[in-house]
Amino acid sequence: MAESPKINRREHILQCLAQMLETSPGQRITTAKLAAEVGVSEAALYRHFPSKARMFEGLIEFIEDAILSRLNIIMDEEKNTMTRCQLVLQLLLVFSERNPGISRVLNGDALLGENERLRSRIDALFAKIETQIKQILREKTLREGVGFNLDEAILANLLLAFAEGRISQFVRSEFKQKPTQHFDEQWTFIQQQLLRS
Repeated sequence: MAESPKINRREHILQCLAQMLETSPGQRITTAKLAAEVGVSEAALYRHFPSKARMFEGLIEFIEDAILSRLNIIMDEEKNTMTRCQLVLQLLLVFSERNPGISRVLNGDALLGENERLRSRIDALFAKIETQIKQILREKTLREGVGFNLDEAILANLLLAFAEGRISQFVRSEFKQKPTQHFDEQWTFIQQQLLRS
């Protein structure tokens, strides 16, 4: 008789946490509620994660791995500056839309009242993405000898703020206002503005 595949308990706990963040917007997730959702005791949760902060760190590691690995693929496979920028923003919006509960971690909503290092880690992730966008924009200037009408650092901040705003609207609307809604039309407009000389 074949042995049933062993459930990875850590992953299951993180999946339940992400699901609870999605189904209980605006509510604080306690370890007692999470343990009930997972179907184990609180003590069993702590055998896999020493604290709730470590559980959130597990979600943040998933976010970092998913976004940064795809960001590297975009950089390897696409050389056009505007397409790269579009794909980076689209990556953030699609990732959030597909992972509503985790989008609450991305925008900081789920981290209110949690350990400060969690918010710092999300801040560091967005700083990395902003630096990458700035580098994409700078490479265009270096390659073509023609820059933008605004400093690349300011533009990178503006583009990231656009994506963060869409993610915040998604969370605030309790996941009704999709981050990717109207993205193609909005990007066409943004691109036209960026390329105006």
